[in-house]
Amino acid sequence: MKYRIEKDTMGKVKVPINKYWGAQTERSRNNFKIGSSASMPIEIIYGFAYLKKAAAHSNCDLGVLSSEKRDLISQVCEEILEGKLDNQFPLVIWQTGSGTQSNMNVNEVIANRAQELAGKIIGEGEKIVQPNDDVNKSQSSNDTFPTGMHIACYKMIIDTTIPGIEKLRDTLQAKSVEFKDVVKIGRTHLMDATPLTIGQEFSGYVSQLNHGLKALKNTLHHLAELALGGTAVGTGLNAPKGYDVLVAKKIAEFTGLPFITAENKFEALASHDAIVESHGALKQLAVSLNKIANDIRMMASGPRSGIGELIIPANEPGSSIMPGKVNPTQSEALTMVCAQVMGNDVTITVGGTQGHYELNVFKPVMAANFLQSARLIGDACASFNENCAIGIQPNYSRITELVNNSLMLVTALNTKIGYYKAAEIANTAHKNGTTLKEEAVRLGYVTPEEYDAWVKPENMIGFLK
Repeated sequence: MKYRIEKDTMGKVKVPINKYWGAQTERSRNNFKIGSSASMPIEIIYGFAYLKKAAAHSNCDLGVLSSEKRDLISQVCEEILEGKLDNQFPLVIWQTGSGTQSNMNVNEVIANRAQELAGKIIGEGEKIVQPNDDVNKSQSSNDTFPTGMHIACYKMIIDTTIPGIEKLRDTLQAKSVEFKDVVKIGRTHLMDATPLTIGQEFSGYVSQLNHGLKALKNTLHHLAELALGGTAVGTGLNAPKGYDVLVAKKIAEFTGLPFITAENKFEALASHDAIVESHGALKQLAVSLNKIANDIRMMASGPRSGIGELIIPANEPGSSIMPGKVNPTQSEALTMVCAQVMGNDVTITVGGTQGHYELNVFKPVMAANFLQSARLIGDACASFNENCAIGIQPNYSRITELVNNSLMLVTALNTKIGYYKAAEIANTAHKNGTTLKEEAVRLGYVTPEEYDAWVKPENMIGFLK
């Protein structure tokens, strides 16, 4: 492999000649060989591209950067956002906690690619666009990384998480209406309880997702606040007056999202409560989704020796040894995603505590875990919706069998003969292996006609639809 020589404040470094990055990127690449598949998420790089473009335009508007340099920086940022330079960002999550080396990776790539676009040879002569003085003008890694992080996380929630959840929510809502008259046995403590409808049961799932979506959306205003303009410690040193408001306005324009400058830059650099808050909402959704997926797979268990109340799509063979076996694979995938998100929340919580004086130094791992959670929830909901929820159907014969066989139908007699006599009927029927009706009549507490009139599952589903 051929190399060229790049320089930074610590001296010369050899860099592969076919790469646009420079000395600081190469040093980080060699100093942090941690994790074979722990690359900085590309969404963070795209967040940087938005902010570097916005910074160039703002600096030009404020008279501290030439229009020639602005245009070159902008052109490279567009190439990054188009995915043309994805292989130029090799650094891992496990680096400096401020993300300085990833900031410089972006600065160096933009500067060297700009050199090429200007018709010059990389590594020969003075750079037309300097990585620190031009691409990083009016910035510090301390305010660019949290800005790129917020852009990436906000976009992921809007583009992937919310659409995936809403698809599943809407399907479950349709199923709730479709199955509103399908009476089944309820269960509490995993034991038989009084009846309800599948529609009522599914309406609970819809409500969970609606509350989770509301909680998530309510955190977005905090996530929309950007640190850019705070520079090193939040004072805005070396940034022109008005830059923070203008650059946030430019980012909002370029992304089409409602970003604003953070009201307090000291908070924006030293703490990442917005990330902790928004991921808390993702954790809440993971808890809800775990319950929904588990309920559905347990109600579909069997098909002959389990509960078997629901029929779910048979998407693939379930066993390499048992012919004809089909498993609830979408539920399993979704609950594994939920476990991962809950684990990520622990990492983000710990990361949120690492704001020492004027800087939080767990930025990369917080961003990476957040993005993984947001994408996983969105993708898993879309997958579960398409490959399971849409195809769910009641197993009517099994539902009727289980309802009619339940001892908890005796609850309907409470107001007629009292709790203790009703309990005696249930306990005796269970002991003797007989039906509720047989024991109720034999014990002399009701007549056959009274039993038939009072114990009707369809009349036991209450008035809460």
